[in-house]
Amino acid sequence: MTETKRSTKRKIVFATGNRHKLHEVESILKDYPIIIEHRNIKGPEIQSDDLDEIAKTSVAWTLKKCGCPSFVEDAGLFVTVLRGFPGTFSSYAYNTIGNKGLLKLLDGVKNRRAVFKSTIAYCSSRQKPICFTGEIRGNISLKIRGVNGFGFDPIFEPDDVRDKTFGELEDEEKNRYSHRALAVRLFAEWLLTYGVK
Repeated sequence: MTETKRSTKRKIVFATGNRHKLHEVESILKDYPIIIEHRNIKGPEIQSDDLDEIAKTSVAWTLKKCGCPSFVEDAGLFVTVLRGFPGTFSSYAYNTIGNKGLLKLLDGVKNRRAVFKSTIAYCSSRQKPICFTGEIRGNISLKIRGVNGFGFDPIFEPDDVRDKTFGELEDEEKNRYSHRALAVRLFAEWLLTYGVK
């Protein structure tokens, strides 16, 4: 990243009601000249199996509400043997059956492959909603391990980290590998290239 890019601060709204997500995004962006103005708001979430579609709808609503350049983040855990469930319904699934419930659905199942996906959607008065996606492949663990992170982190073992769940990783280590970190960095690099508009 050039000094020219670093010299100008970009200020944008990040709309989320999830304090864990806010903390992660702020940690990932600490090395970028981007200032987040947090808004604890959440727009209507459409029913769709497409993360991009959900995020674009949400950020368009946020722009109308805030009137300034904004971004949102949506994520999902897609379990292969469950045909992608919980996927875009991950938040609902976590709040209803939790980690124990998902493990119960996989009781005795050998194929535990899964993908964690994250989509950042950005929008402004001059920029139609645009998405940046990160994904990481891995396995669903046999039991809950770790107390870090949030959501399904304690049962997801990323391929890039040997024998550990996201819940067993410290924030800094998780942010080197996570789906959210990949999406946020793609967004940050795009923003520094094209600017807030």
